[in-house]
Amino acid sequence: MSKPKTALLVIDVQQSFLHRPYWDEAELPAFRHHLQALIAGAEARGVPVVNILHEDGDGPFSAASGLVTPLDWLSHVPAATFVKHVHNALIGSGLKEWLDERGITRLVISGIRTEQCCETTTRVASDLGYQVDFVTDATLTFAMTHPVSGRRYSPAEIRDKTELVLAGRFARIASVEDALAAL
Repeated sequence: MSKPKTALLVIDVQQSFLHRPYWDEAELPAFRHHLQALIAGAEARGVPVVNILHEDGDGPFSAASGLVTPLDWLSHVPAATFVKHVHNALIGSGLKEWLDERGITRLVISGIRTEQCCETTTRVASDLGYQVDFVTDATLTFAMTHPVSGRRYSPAEIRDKTELVLAGRFARIASVEDALAAL
């Protein structure tokens, strides 16, 4: 049985986040290490790496801000770059059409924020029939405070919840090593 054609999606790893009040670099070194290893491994295996950038409204995510560009430490040359205006990367960005033209049926998900655009892209991809590996250690998120209870959730708790709701139904939860072994 042949392996499905795969693409690695690098979602929203962009300058815009550096200008958000919740930006916290505490988990950045581990994220950067894991993401760079995932990208290098994908490239070594001939798997296309696709950058997705998020653009909307005013502020640091607006086109006028000049911040809708990859973070400086991303040094790969993507096979393609798409700009999205909603939380998922597949609808309205041209990405789905690009994937379909190339016969890509499996996606490896990485990027910023774990529980937002990465999770949403995973759910939509699954609904559209793609096989999905969600590489949690190659995603980054930030602490959040519940608007009603006031409880503060750590990035680790948010990642755990994301894995819980995605596992088995929407995606295979994978480490960098697991994802690369399947390529």
